[in-house]
Amino acid sequence: MPLKKLLMTLAVTAGIAASATSAAKELRLGLIVPGAHEWSKAAVAMGEDLKEKSQGKYTVTVFPAGQLGNEAQMLQQLQTGALDMAFMTVAEITNRVPDFGAIFAPYLVRDVHESGLLLNGPTAQKMLERLPREIGAVGVGYGAASMRLMLNAFPTNDVSDIKGRKMRITPFPPLRDFYRLLGAASTPMPVTDVYDSLANGQVDGIDADMELVWRMKFYERGQTLLYSSHVMFPVIGLVSARVWQQLPPADRELLAETAKHHLNGLFDSYMKVEKEMAQNIQGTKVDVKIVGPEFFGDVLDEWEKIWLERTPVLAELRKEAAALRK
Repeated sequence: MPLKKLLMTLAVTAGIAASATSAAKELRLGLIVPGAHEWSKAAVAMGEDLKEKSQGKYTVTVFPAGQLGNEAQMLQQLQTGALDMAFMTVAEITNRVPDFGAIFAPYLVRDVHESGLLLNGPTAQKMLERLPREIGAVGVGYGAASMRLMLNAFPTNDVSDIKGRKMRITPFPPLRDFYRLLGAASTPMPVTDVYDSLANGQVDGIDADMELVWRMKFYERGQTLLYSSHVMFPVIGLVSARVWQQLPPADRELLAETAKHHLNGLFDSYMKVEKEMAQNIQGTKVDVKIVGPEFFGDVLDEWEKIWLERTPVLAELRKEAAALRK
């Protein structure tokens, strides 16, 4: 090949490569949890996987620890297209789509594994179809944290010990109702403020999960850990509906499948994480009490009555959950 023609061919090839590189789309993904949290790790792994599967067409930049704002602010950014993706608590979605509150029914599932089966079942998956219309974002799948428990800075031997106490919660209707029925004063606050607040009496206890209790060292300020596993606390993968509409169908499928795979991986991860961290807590000064539904007495029936009137989804989820145990 003549030198002039060879140089022209190389120039064209380089131009095509440069064009492909410049066309690569960066997807910005926000979370409120710290970078060391399992959700953040899953987001990073999802981005690496997506980049490889798309041959560099898509990259994902992860912004953990609320760098882009709280979840309400990130949801607004998703709606406008200013933010491409988020791994967000289902609690935040419940503030806008009340039917999602049924997912937080006390003792709906026994453990994280069971929550994975239920959230990948027909009712929970069908609920995702409502999100583009109701919140302006596409739901691509669920993941989980470890099951919720209570860490209290006071001796807790009976459910009556919780009455009148200031309990830090995530502020959304199902959990507010639960603690109201327990007679506690719900006290929302950022997770970053919890450690000092337990020490100075601003709160008497917290509704949290094993990962937060261990990794953020809340156990240092606690006296009693009620290992209740009273409710699951899922995460949901969201893509801005505006961004979604701009993607070719094949790319939508790739993004959804990749995100769902890594979100679903959290169910297995947390079965291990929760067990390991529970063992760690056993070695501290905290009095660990394993309690079940009977500990909460009539409160569970009262909660159920309220929420069965609010949403028929609860009855459907209860039915599916019961079938998982047969």
